Amino acid sequence: MAKSPKKSSKTSAKIITALVLLVLSVAILWFVQRLLIPKYQRGVIEGSFTEEYYKEKVPHDVIFFGDCDAYESYSPVKMYEEYGISSYIRGSGEQYICQSYYLLRDVLRTETPKVVVLSIHNMQHDVPRNEAYNRMTLDGMRWSKDKVDAINVSMTEGETFASYVFPVLRYHDRWNQLTKTDFEHVFSKDIISHNGYYMRCDVKPMGKLPPMMPLMQREFGENAMYYLDQIRLLCEENNIELLLVRAPIEYGWYEQWDINIENYAAQHGLTYINFCEHADAMGLDMSTDTYDGGFHLNLYGAEKLSVYFGQYLVDNYDLTDYRTVPEVASEYEKDIKFYNDMIADQLYEIETYGELRSYGANAIEN
Repeated sequence: MAKSPKKSSKTSAKIITALVLLVLSVAILWFVQRLLIPKYQRGVIEGSFTEEYYKEKVPHDVIFFGDCDAYESYSPVKMYEEYGISSYIRGSGEQYICQSYYLLRDVLRTETPKVVVLSIHNMQHDVPRNEAYNRMTLDGMRWSKDKVDAINVSMTEGETFASYVFPVLRYHDRWNQLTKTDFEHVFSKDIISHNGYYMRCDVKPMGKLPPMMPLMQREFGENAMYYLDQIRLLCEENNIELLLVRAPIEYGWYEQWDINIENYAAQHGLTYINFCEHADAMGLDMSTDTYDGGFHLNLYGAEKLSVYFGQYLVDNYDLTDYRTVPEVASEYEKDIKFYNDMIADQLYEIETYGELRSYGANAIEN
């Protein structure tokens, strides 16, 4: 017996109602999740760096990987201005070497750089050790097999894969921490970095640094060495030159570790540049070129290093001068304006308040 038109109509109405409720529930869940996820627009802004890469519209001949020694030491905009080098820093706070590997794989999904610059500072940690740093690196990655694998090798005790798929499971208790910034950036975020570079224009001269802990482990960990090998092999497979570098920061590193990297580079025919040995040549002055007493470079130090390193890159690799490529140059003109505007803004704050208050320095959420 055929269904009556009235019963059929009621069934259709129930299906439509169920679908509307499902869509509405998903939309509410998505909105709540977007609201609760940290925005990294103020305070700890390094958490924005991973996802900013996906907004790039130009190719890059050189891509950096690493932790703060990468994203606070090299200025891609300065290297472009001086040499026409198009580069990007895929750095993040305490980026672990296994994460550098998967971020490189992520890059290779859309472009193949000519040179990969790996900051070896992150070799000191054999395995990921901090969920907060994991989140700053991994949450911003686009979903792919590489992100899945990166999460699986990075999770520390107590973390779950489900909380990366549904961040609301991790951040559900942020209700009492929400600020104006969270509501302003539910749907979009401002660009914070300059091709991955974290700019600081303030100056705090290097003084007496705290004593370093005795070196407990002379060799790098087995896991760290495994992923260094994987990065090297991945570069070889894609005809990419791998360059190992150490930023000109003395603190937090040991001579034995330099020997380890030197031996590895010699064994595999790689170049390792310890910029601590080139500080005088680049004119680095740690009374003016650091913003935190010698732990990281400020803008002035990063620009000196970038000019020096940029000359090395153009002398030793076949890089394109993108200043001669109109469609790329037009994008970099926007980057240069943003770069110079931020310099002016930071200098205004420093002159007005006697300190930098925004851009990650003494930033107060409101």
